[in-house]
Amino acid sequence: MMNSLLRCGRWIFAFAIIVLGAENIVCAHGSFSSLGQNSHSMPVLPFLPAIPWLVILFGVLWIACGAGLLTQRWLRASTLTLGTTYIIWTLAHILPKYIALPGDMGLRTVVFEPLSLACIALLLPGSAATPKRLSVACRVVIAVAMIVFGVDHFLGLSFIASLLPGWIPSHVFWVAFFGVVFIACGVGIGFGILERWSWAAIGLMFAIWVITLHIPRTLGVYHIPGAITDPDEWSSLFIAIGLWGGPWAIASGLANEMR
Repeated sequence: MMNSLLRCGRWIFAFAIIVLGAENIVCAHGSFSSLGQNSHSMPVLPFLPAIPWLVILFGVLWIACGAGLLTQRWLRASTLTLGTTYIIWTLAHILPKYIALPGDMGLRTVVFEPLSLACIALLLPGSAATPKRLSVACRVVIAVAMIVFGVDHFLGLSFIASLLPGWIPSHVFWVAFFGVVFIACGVGIGFGILERWSWAAIGLMFAIWVITLHIPRTLGVYHIPGAITDPDEWSSLFIAIGLWGGPWAIASGLANEMR
């Protein structure tokens, strides 16, 4: 049953990439404003500058990459294109802002989320098709990202706890618990200790958050003012979906390599 779930990971990851690309195209000229009072004229993937034609161009490119992830013929080209462009734009457009404000947890997240998605994409073809140095570098980046996310859970303990819905008990406990799991998974991936289980656990965490937090928020179940028409809420949802499916796809690939 676990292997069947993990095999869905690539489809979930590809879906997230395709929808993020499509959302960028929709939001390139503030089109989301027609859905409500929120006007949004900047890309929903914030590592792109707010230049409409550029946002549309890369939106189309990433839709093609997402579709290519589902085909063996175009898998390697799609992962290289997706990973490379995510990394370049993150380092060029967001990293300088974060360097100027190193204490900003929000900017830190905006740096490490796309880098994680990029490195996951680059690892998808498997060890036989991924150069050793690139594979090691990607695992190091993801390990660091997971550890940073875990530490940030403790640094922003009260704030993150306030985001949890009322029906979930012991908010502070769960934020701290997932912070520890993040750190443990980062260490596992970085040192190759129970690596497959670490990837599976990361995907499971994000799956839980997608179902219990992101989907209800974006659909207005939790009555967050303006959430249903806020592109940032939708992009957060689909980034979380990507960080659910991608790690499961990696875990599935590791299982196949062990046979």
